Amino acid sequence: MRDIRLVLIAPEGAVVATSLGIEGFTRHISPGSGKYFSNRAVLFDLALEGDRPAFSYLNEGGWRDPTSDTIMALQSALRGKRTKTALSNGAFSCVPITAHRACYLVKTGGLIQPMIDRGEVVHFISHVCNEWMTPDEIATAIGCSVPSQRTQRLYMVICPVELVVMSNLTPAEYAWYSTHRPGKIFRQVIFTELKEELPHLAAKSHYIRAREELAGNPMKKTKTIIGGGCINRVLFSAWVGYKKPGVGGLYVADKEHLRIWEFPSELEERWEKSEG
Repeated sequence: MRDIRLVLIAPEGAVVATSLGIEGFTRHISPGSGKYFSNRAVLFDLALEGDRPAFSYLNEGGWRDPTSDTIMALQSALRGKRTKTALSNGAFSCVPITAHRACYLVKTGGLIQPMIDRGEVVHFISHVCNEWMTPDEIATAIGCSVPSQRTQRLYMVICPVELVVMSNLTPAEYAWYSTHRPGKIFRQVIFTELKEELPHLAAKSHYIRAREELAGNPMKKTKTIIGGGCINRVLFSAWVGYKKPGVGGLYVADKEHLRIWEFPSELEERWEKSEG
């Protein structure tokens, strides 16, 4: 029986229509199949209305017609094609985060871990941002209480680019700042907080320098540690929230919303035992 889905793949940033369902799709692209990926990934099951996307793509300037391309891909899946690419690149920034119906973490072997949708946790009203704002001013701007003590955190950005950054900001503050900061603005962003500094990611001097800059300059809010290929160098178990639901997980934000997808209290046994 066909299980028609429209899937957004991150950090690749592609949208694919499939007749295999989520599990069948990940098996189809896992090692050993004819067409596979060999990396970790995040999949979003997108909302559908019959053979059409149940959402409107964000404006990209007209260089492509994502809605028509998606409808054509879905029609191919309905006719029995196992997978058909609708958008091959840059899709994450034009699919509204409100279209994410479900979220799955994928290991290299194709095993999936469903995440729990906690919905919108912060709604951003203020959109006035400048480089001279302090972390406390950002907290006030988004209507959150100012932390009694600032701690330096490590965030892994998964999409639209892959980065590991050290920051004085809380997750909600970072989500707002990254989608508002002049010159380096993300239209939308996926990120997670890491439990601790990971020596294999970068030289120790990078961490020391970042800590010093953040501690010595009250205007400094983020410092990039590394860029590129991050998700495949960090185990899912290093994410804040892994085996501790309610603490963290996967953050997805745009200019107005911050959503959180949390780990379930019990992870699937096959998932925990598998590598990758």
